[in-house]
Amino acid sequence: MMTRRALLAAPVDVAQEAERELRTYYDWVPLDEAEMVVALGGDGFMLQTLHAMLERRRILPVYGMNRGTVGFLMNNWSVERLDERLARAKRFDVSPLKMEAETIDGLRVELPAINEVSLLRETRQTAKLEVRVKGRVVLDELVCDGVLVATPAGSTAYNLSANGPILPLGCGLNALTPISPFRPRRWRGAILPESMPVRFRVLDAVKRPVSAVADQREVRDVAVVNVTIDRAFTLSLMFDPEHALDERIAMEQFVV
Repeated sequence: MMTRRALLAAPVDVAQEAERELRTYYDWVPLDEAEMVVALGGDGFMLQTLHAMLERRRILPVYGMNRGTVGFLMNNWSVERLDERLARAKRFDVSPLKMEAETIDGLRVELPAINEVSLLRETRQTAKLEVRVKGRVVLDELVCDGVLVATPAGSTAYNLSANGPILPLGCGLNALTPISPFRPRRWRGAILPESMPVRFRVLDAVKRPVSAVADQREVRDVAVVNVTIDRAFTLSLMFDPEHALDERIAMEQFVV
């Protein structure tokens, strides 16, 4: 029996055109009846699709096809042999991060992050942060433009552009990467077991305001941010065997 699948497309012309073409050749069901999802767009739309599932608390495997720009999380686009490709696809499970932020006014916000949680200065002044790992102060004052905690799935995104390490999928590690650090001068980040919680406290949060961003969702004027792995949910991404995510991540280490 064929798996019931839903088709979603980003609100851009190239993705909408691809959706119309696929609906002509294959059978689809509404999202609330589906057992899996085919998503058409770029990496941003893939993250949007996964976040929508987390909000609905109904997680389905997602097979993406690139109708966007970069498409690192997507398979190559083709209208042909889709049934065969879905049957052969390799599944990768990803645990999201959970960001718990408290603002200087006492507002508490909890958000998931699939790629990374980042703290960023809001003004021209550098941010000053205290960093704790598993309850222990590891940096009493990090002076920087920002800092981020990235998952293996997100290690080739913002983390890589900030000179953070590429992490193999399934390694059980997260990257703690500073953004333009000024003090300590020689600290360039750390690789941590994903089970270790990270806590950031903003020093002088009123004079040097900092925002916290979980993937694309921002909380401004934060005072404290806790980042942990969220074991309550497991996201599943599906890839053609010749374009598997773990191989893509590994090969990014040789891109010059």
